[in-house]
Amino acid sequence: MATTYDYPGDLIAAQQELTQVRADLTALYKPLPYSVEPTEGWQRPEGYWLTTSRAYPHSPGWSEQEQQEVAALRERERDLAATIVTHTFWNDVAGPERLDARSQLKHALAREREGQEAA
Repeated sequence: MATTYDYPGDLIAAQQELTQVRADLTALYKPLPYSVEPTEGWQRPEGYWLTTSRAYPHSPGWSEQEQQEVAALRERERDLAATIVTHTFWNDVAGPERLDARSQLKHALAREREGQEAA
């Protein structure tokens, strides 16, 4: 049977926010052009990287606002990741168990919700 961990509330909250920030980043990236900077369209030559050619359309680049939004979310993502990995909770978890505990933390909220629904 797997060990279960009693995560502190602030650690769970940080993980929850990190998950949300990553979802926000993914949603923000989807409609953005493939290139941050304006780029002329181009055609990859046959046999270059792959045997089929691929065309890349002109990219208008990202607006200043889009760049700022992405930068802010990336910075928040880094801060949250640092908060999680340096949390004092990990001092009480032995070396090899940390990997399992970290993995379980990523899914702690889902398990918590399932437990509340069952009750």
